[in-house]
Amino acid sequence: MLNSKAGRGFALMAALFMAFSLFSVDYAEARRGGSFGSRGTRTFQSAPPTRTAPQPTAPVERSMTPNTGTNQATRQPQATQAQRPGGFMNGLGGSLMRGLLIGGLIGLLLGQGFGGLAGIFGFLIQALLIVGAIMLVMRFLRSNRRQEPAMAGANAGLGRSEAGQDDGRQKAGSFQIPRIGGGLGGGAPAVEEEEIELSQDDLDTFQQRLTEVQEAFGREDHTALRRLVTPEMVSYLSEELADNAKNGVRNDVSDVHLVQADIAEAWREGDRDYATAALRYESVDVMRDRATGEVVDGDPEQATETTELWTFTRRRGTDWQLSAIQEVQG
Repeated sequence: MLNSKAGRGFALMAALFMAFSLFSVDYAEARRGGSFGSRGTRTFQSAPPTRTAPQPTAPVERSMTPNTGTNQATRQPQATQAQRPGGFMNGLGGSLMRGLLIGGLIGLLLGQGFGGLAGIFGFLIQALLIVGAIMLVMRFLRSNRRQEPAMAGANAGLGRSEAGQDDGRQKAGSFQIPRIGGGLGGGAPAVEEEEIELSQDDLDTFQQRLTEVQEAFGREDHTALRRLVTPEMVSYLSEELADNAKNGVRNDVSDVHLVQADIAEAWREGDRDYATAALRYESVDVMRDRATGEVVDGDPEQATETTELWTFTRRRGTDWQLSAIQEVQG
């Protein structure tokens, strides 16, 4: 008897452990580096693959740009939810049924079972009654939704007739379909985007920025970083430099050499230009002790190759600044 109780207690603890673990294993690990910054309205979209970076790009993990849900994942048709099979079992009815089953399983783990044969029949009757009640409620809600368009059309017609009686200044066809993303009810207007062409001077600047930013970061030159990158990127890079100083190390980056590069996309938002470039480069990247200068991580004699997506931005008439870095996966 003791062993039986102990076994049920162990099974219950294991079940609770598994349940709570479902809520704890999905937290992303925060670390330095990674993908961070802003790409305007395309911050949370995937950049097109290029010859230099054909693999998927890691999504932006840290950004001051709010995620408004305009990334590619949310641009799928909204009807996909209605196309999911088993709508009842995936909705409220399914939640209740799963709750009943889980309750029964917990009862088994506690040694109470489903209450014997009578308990099983009672459970089934209760489940059928609940399912029937839910189906009646869902049918009632569907009938109400079918009636709403007709009422809306009647109200719209009434509004037009009353407006015509006021002063006749409203004309037929004055209603304009709002732009997608423009928002309703006084929301912020949509940002106009247009693709732009880059010149060879722009490409040369991107290559130059690659070397300048890496070397400024290695020198811990905050003045140079404020000139080369956006204020948001300054905050991220300064945070990393502060952590290095706290740990008594310094990131020494030298011999930066561009191997291959191409443009993934370039566009304009209002008076600001953006360009995302895929960069494959080599560099000698080591960590040194701040006091002695000795290498504590990395090989000072061996260059490593890195592929990243760097996004640059500028206002018209100003210089390009680095606004985002994304790691290339794989």
